Amino acid sequence: MPDATDGRTEGVSAPPTDYGLLVPDGWFRIPLEPGGWKAPVRALADRVFEGQDDAVLLKREFVRAVRARAEEGYENGGVELYISTTSVGPVPLSASLLVTVVPAGEDIRLEARGRSQQVAEVALPFAGPATMRRTRTVPDDDSSGNRLPVTVVDYAVRVPNTQAFLLLTFSTSLDMFADAMVDLFKAVATSLHWK
Repeated sequence: MPDATDGRTEGVSAPPTDYGLLVPDGWFRIPLEPGGWKAPVRALADRVFEGQDDAVLLKREFVRAVRARAEEGYENGGVELYISTTSVGPVPLSASLLVTVVPAGEDIRLEARGRSQQVAEVALPFAGPATMRRTRTVPDDDSSGNRLPVTVVDYAVRVPNTQAFLLLTFSTSLDMFADAMVDLFKAVATSLHWK
């Protein structure tokens, strides 16, 4: 985890140097250091399209989309991205997690804006108090024509003995199973611990 020691006070234990998370089997980790995501993105595409030799164009578009997501995540302070590669029968469990370090001084307020958002204060057993926000949106038409509702759940957790925050941003486009996916996201968030 990048240095996030702003706000340390005299006589208080040192800030953690890292964090840990438990993610479900089948979630693929992509580190977001500059240039560090190229090989993992190729490996992820090989896993997702294994045995599908006729899906060259789909695989290329998948790689392009994941690389764009990794680059955008890194530009916004992201340190790692997880993408679900699991399926239940023929249905892929579409889900992702972006972990972001928000430095001291940057605004991290998670507020409800409209009826499509819910905000709550929660306690993560190993990481401390957090703010959780759940949002459901229907995206505007994009170039792929995607109109599936997306559920996003953010957890903002202060890094102990600092003014920085760790932001866990989960998302899924499985609208029918959004509540079950939100429960899964909560289980991952509650595994967060400091090292």
